Amino acid sequence: MSRAAALSFAIIAYAIFFATFLYLIAFVGDLPVPKTVDLPPSALMPLAAGLVDVALIAVFGVQHSVMARPGFKRGWTRMVPPAIERSVYVLCASIALLILFWFWQPIGGTVWEVSPNTRWLTFILWLGFFGGFGIVLVSTFLINHFELFGLQQAWLNMRGQQAEAPELRQPFFYKWVAHPLYAGFFLAFWSTPHMTLGHLLLAASLSIYMLVAIRYEEHDLTDLFGEDYRRYRAGVGMLMPRFRRRSA
Repeated sequence: MSRAAALSFAIIAYAIFFATFLYLIAFVGDLPVPKTVDLPPSALMPLAAGLVDVALIAVFGVQHSVMARPGFKRGWTRMVPPAIERSVYVLCASIALLILFWFWQPIGGTVWEVSPNTRWLTFILWLGFFGGFGIVLVSTFLINHFELFGLQQAWLNMRGQQAEAPELRQPFFYKWVAHPLYAGFFLAFWSTPHMTLGHLLLAASLSIYMLVAIRYEEHDLTDLFGEDYRRYRAGVGMLMPRFRRRSA
């Protein structure tokens, strides 16, 4: 693959990712798009619909986790040029999410619904929803957005340059929380004024997946940065800031 073709592929993969991310916001928030998590219940029985949905989430989770492992990357880059390895990963993750959107089976039934008389609570929940996705996006830029989604690798390859060695940094959110990106997703998935059974299944399943993914990610970061990461991780919370009492 030529350098120009690699960069073009990376740009296309990034564009598909960003469109998918925007659709994810609308899908979870039941905003005006063709299909959302809270459409009227499907023709399937609730149990069957739930099994389909869990399978869709599992497909995304397996793809997202397996392809991110260092061992898989080492083997994968024997077939895929290293300059586009991350872009291929991003594209596959986007396709897995698009499959989830398309085949999702809504499940009716209300778990909770905020009363119209408590508009302040509705406002707070919507603020948490959009704020959560905002935290996700900001977190990607704090840790190098363009490297995370494959554009930097293709750009450096285009210029014949090598990427700098990974550096353990703690900008902004990372001074207090080890995984603010995941924290943002937690906030966004659970902040809703109307929680249906289908939305609950999505939020709970993805929350379990993220808790598992965090353990694998921390293992990889410990292998990469060693004692520096252990010291950092001991001083911050996983998903929420860790407040300690000052000794007298």
